[in-house]
Amino acid sequence: MSKTYRPWNVDQAMLLPPSVQELVPAGHLAHFVRDVVRDSLDLSAILDGYREERGYPPYHPVMMTALLLYSYCKGVYSSRRMAQACEQRVDFMAVTALQQPDFRTISDFRKRHLKALGALFGQVLALCEQAGLVKLGHVALDGTKLQANASKHKAMSYGRMKQREVELAAEVQQWLAQAEALDAAEDQALGRERRGDELPDWVTNKQARLAKMREAMAALEAEAQATAEAQTAAAAAASAAPTDEPPTADDGGADGAALAPPESPPQAAAPAPPDKAQRNFTDPESRIMKTPNGFEQAYNAQAAVDAASQVIVATGLTNAGNDKQQVEPMVAAIAQNLGRTPQELSADSGYCSEANLAELERLHIRGYVATGRQKHGAASATKPGAGRDGTLVQGMSRRLKQGGHRSRYRWRKQTVEPVFGQIKGARGFRQFHLRGLTNVTAEWQLICLAHNLLKLARQS
Repeated sequence: MSKTYRPWNVDQAMLLPPSVQELVPAGHLAHFVRDVVRDSLDLSAILDGYREERGYPPYHPVMMTALLLYSYCKGVYSSRRMAQACEQRVDFMAVTALQQPDFRTISDFRKRHLKALGALFGQVLALCEQAGLVKLGHVALDGTKLQANASKHKAMSYGRMKQREVELAAEVQQWLAQAEALDAAEDQALGRERRGDELPDWVTNKQARLAKMREAMAALEAEAQATAEAQTAAAAAASAAPTDEPPTADDGGADGAALAPPESPPQAAAPAPPDKAQRNFTDPESRIMKTPNGFEQAYNAQAAVDAASQVIVATGLTNAGNDKQQVEPMVAAIAQNLGRTPQELSADSGYCSEANLAELERLHIRGYVATGRQKHGAASATKPGAGRDGTLVQGMSRRLKQGGHRSRYRWRKQTVEPVFGQIKGARGFRQFHLRGLTNVTAEWQLICLAHNLLKLARQS
């Protein structure tokens, strides 16, 4: 007797269309994200942009928002991969209800509503707080370098630009002279009415590169000019400050004439930027930063994470490689998002300064900030003073040393660093897809929003 199998007929048509709820099992992340976006988020900032009644009806903005957020939760960031998933993956079909927007539609929607999409971070954080995931008992602050959508090989220093400008200009003139001679020879050989008089492509490319490089040099020179003007204004303000000494008359003149006003100093030439100043041709707002893999064209992404559940309570992004200036804006972002500040805050030595520790004391936040680089196997960084003379820094060093292995500083590594590991490792986000500080900031907010959605889904 032969074995009986379940019927398998790939040509069998369905009598009734399948239900979206049946595409993936109940409790799946696709259902959760779709329902949260549809029922719990205020998307008026996106919906208000659609007022035109004419034209073919667009895809529903709520569906497009759910598609983007679910894609970020699953580590899919390319609009082409999103469009492909809408055709091939049933979990994406459960979000879009079998609709299949093309990649250009997805890309245009993200670009058009990028700021509003990033602003949804606050609403998702509020949902996490309602679910009891945000305690603000202890918050860990850290930054990570994420590669920009630009190559470091597309950056050039000002000194190199000056050298290459001369070389390229001479090379362009040489090719133009050769092209002119070639045109004359072809006109003589082929006649003036026939083709052969266009400049070669490589001449046009050289000219375009020279123009782009001169534009970058002008931008660097403008930055240097602005810095010099600010320094001059500060010096003038300092010299114009009133003094306690009364003015004295000049008694050296025979007729006691008043002193003539001092001659204004000659106008100095506009300062040139230093030769080492660099500018990237692809993303000028990104910077060369030191990373574990060497120097990369990158941005510095900041995150403040609640120790109770690893929920990100504040985000930030800067093109400065140093973290010293990030404590005050990140604490302010926590207060803006949640209406209160944390009781404790921990951070590594990159955030240690007298000003930052004074700011934490002013806000009544108990800080645990490393004052020096932590050695492997040590409980905390306790190098006295860490080469600094500030009394607050020395006091912080004593606080960490007294706590030893039980110091609250130990919460830092197990709170914020796993979050960066989940974002970079589990969801594969190691490079921004957009360019420019404003766009990249909104993209980082979307990444952190997706992280919090996943934490909220596990809690539900």
